[in-house]
Amino acid sequence: MVSISRRHLLASLMVLPAALRAGDEGMSLFNGHSLEGWKAAGNRHSFRVEDGKIVAQGPAASLFYTGRGGKGNFKNFDLKVEVLTRPGACSGIHFHSQFQSHGPLKTGFKVQINHAYAGEGDGRDRRMTGSLYGIRNIYKVMAKDDEWFELRVQVRDKQAQVWLNGTLIVDYIEPAQPADPTVATLGHGAFALECCGDVPKVAFRNLVVKPLPDDLRTPLEQLPQVDDVYRQLLQMNRDGYPMVDYHTHLKGGLTLEQALANSRRLGIMYGIAVNGGLKFPITTDAGVAAFLDGMKGQPAFIGLQGEGREWVTLFSREAIAKFDYIFTDCMTFTDDHGKRMRLWIPEEVGEIPDPEQFMELLVSRIVGILNHEPIDIHANPTFLPPALAPDYDRLWTPERMQRVIDAAKANDVAIEINNRYRIPSAAFIKRAKSAGVKFSFGTNNSDPNLGRMEYALEMVKQCGLTWQDIFVPKPDGQKAAQRWDGAGAAKS
Repeated sequence: MVSISRRHLLASLMVLPAALRAGDEGMSLFNGHSLEGWKAAGNRHSFRVEDGKIVAQGPAASLFYTGRGGKGNFKNFDLKVEVLTRPGACSGIHFHSQFQSHGPLKTGFKVQINHAYAGEGDGRDRRMTGSLYGIRNIYKVMAKDDEWFELRVQVRDKQAQVWLNGTLIVDYIEPAQPADPTVATLGHGAFALECCGDVPKVAFRNLVVKPLPDDLRTPLEQLPQVDDVYRQLLQMNRDGYPMVDYHTHLKGGLTLEQALANSRRLGIMYGIAVNGGLKFPITTDAGVAAFLDGMKGQPAFIGLQGEGREWVTLFSREAIAKFDYIFTDCMTFTDDHGKRMRLWIPEEVGEIPDPEQFMELLVSRIVGILNHEPIDIHANPTFLPPALAPDYDRLWTPERMQRVIDAAKANDVAIEINNRYRIPSAAFIKRAKSAGVKFSFGTNNSDPNLGRMEYALEMVKQCGLTWQDIFVPKPDGQKAAQRWDGAGAAKS
């Protein structure tokens, strides 16, 4: 029995090239003192060994792992790499790539390395560390410069997963047939490290890969169904649109685990928002701290939805500035006679004898919120009570739209394109785009069904929105809460 088992073991080992035979812990791709087994494309001086690490710095170039004896071709694998970036650096780890002597890599896939906030209105990339570039993009910075972090990439047939410091952030399964001929398909190829150009250096260490069997198969029932929405989401990820639903609530039975799994499946990041206001889940700074502590390290943006007009009196500026963003709406307000109403509840609104007068009141309240509350996003932006909703296009006149848009622009507040209520109208969005207002995407779910941002996708097409038109949260120091003086608007 011993001799038979040994023969079987030897035979199985022969399936892999000698350079790839390794134990459960995998094999090292880097010997710690030279670039043996690696081949540079472009400027070879952009890569060097320094203190037991591979360092990328210099003109744009790529460094391919060709393997000892030229055997560096991988199909299914589990790769772990530790990375250190200096402020402002960028890089990437490529897989399933084919060697090319110069220029940006045109084959395979890239895992992005970039912590830098891109800013507004420029051409710099917003896709952050851990993104499966152009396919499943991450827009939240989840690692720090000047600190080592670990990227893990695993490919199993049609599934590619990415972990950042042990947290699964990408779980992409490609369809049975390509949904877009311009998008790479999982196959086989080399690993490569990227030097983006003349930016601060990036260092790599502990590059370890565990080859997995070539005959792994993704179950057919896990393969995604391709339709027009799937194709548009894929195209927008490829084109760099920040695909984030900032108006997601853990309510109606939706758990954080379900939301994150849905995010990885669809390629839509989520902003998990908690409601803050009188008789809502959070009413104090202590409540803010407890909620944020419970969400620490999650691969999602964390937001606060201010409820009612009293919410600004409940929290300190320092506490709410710890959220990634803050939003509110004008669905709850008090009229000139002291009547407090929630617009989605007909009984509280009551009869509206003069719709024009009501609209003037509503617009003045919206403008007041935009001018005096520290928000980054105006949600449910043109919502009307059910009794008036059928007359939306008549009641939201160009003059009324412009008053809201001017206030949003003056206070650097993004306008939400809301999937639940399918608002605002295309006419409003086009007018706001012309004024230079940013837009966010939001669902405002009441149950676990988050949809796929269908209305937002429709408006992006119809209104010609570009990725530069889409909101991303401000970096620390530039948030609305930090620009707010407690009395007036959060000025830009």
